[in-house]
Amino acid sequence: MDRRTFLSIATHWLPVLPLAALAQQPRSEYRVGMLRSGDLASYAQRMDALRQALRDLGWTNARTVMFEERNADERYERLPRLAAELVALNVNVIVTVGTPATKAAKDATTTIPIVMVNTGDAVATGLVASLARPGGNVTGSTIFSPQLMAKRLELVKETLPRARLLAVILNPANPAQALSFEAAQSTARSLGIGLHKFEARGPDELEGIFLAMAKQRVDAVVTPQDGMIDAHARQIATLASKMHIPSVGNNALAIAGGLIGYGVDTFEMFRRAGYYIDKILKGANPGDMPVEQPTKFELIINLRTAKALGLVIPPSVLVRADNVIQ
Repeated sequence: MDRRTFLSIATHWLPVLPLAALAQQPRSEYRVGMLRSGDLASYAQRMDALRQALRDLGWTNARTVMFEERNADERYERLPRLAAELVALNVNVIVTVGTPATKAAKDATTTIPIVMVNTGDAVATGLVASLARPGGNVTGSTIFSPQLMAKRLELVKETLPRARLLAVILNPANPAQALSFEAAQSTARSLGIGLHKFEARGPDELEGIFLAMAKQRVDAVVTPQDGMIDAHARQIATLASKMHIPSVGNNALAIAGGLIGYGVDTFEMFRRAGYYIDKILKGANPGDMPVEQPTKFELIINLRTAKALGLVIPPSVLVRADNVIQ
């Protein structure tokens, strides 16, 4: 090949070669969408756990994950619009917190991978086909909210053996709540306890609900897993104490002043979301990644609240506590 022919070929291919080479290189920056039903402040520490998990997996410096965060501020009707915004941004992965957010993301896209966190029974709510083979574009972790609800009612009966009427607060905007209430009804029947359902879509309805509970003379109130309810654990604990009603819910409720908390380590679930993000960005198919379930549950007893309510926690309950607040 003479020099003129070589230069002609080289001039033709030089603009193409760098682009082809670039396409074969791994990307240095990815965008992960975060879709949550609550506000930013309520998830700040859990987001720190997720970011640390990604750093531990090597997503630092040259390999960066940027977050596009969308929060519904407990207005679940906003979730479809926020999910559509993330899809329009063409993020690489969407991380969803809770059943309503996961459902909104799944309705918005069938192609962008979705990693769910702190989501109710994902199979029963139709988010995945099965835990072992979720199929589609959704994977992550799921909490069996109905079983948690049943366990909380059992703890009430064991702690307050004379209890005859319990209140349950549900958020009708959360599709997983119906399953939790069914579990509560079944458990209440087996324990010989009456059940009264109260619905709250936002924190402004909680005070009126507790006033109604006091009139009904309920023996205790039980709360399920829900973003809005979890975010206002302190308000619920304060109202319960004001009305002299023992309260049982997730761990945050007991820490905030409720009587008993029973739930999962949500920080660990956020850390595990980092594992899913890492695998998906490296090419894994979300439909082939098994959905995880929590394996560790924590029981918290607030003895300070028990004393204020004039209650004595039975030794059979107290001995099982992972954390006792004095």
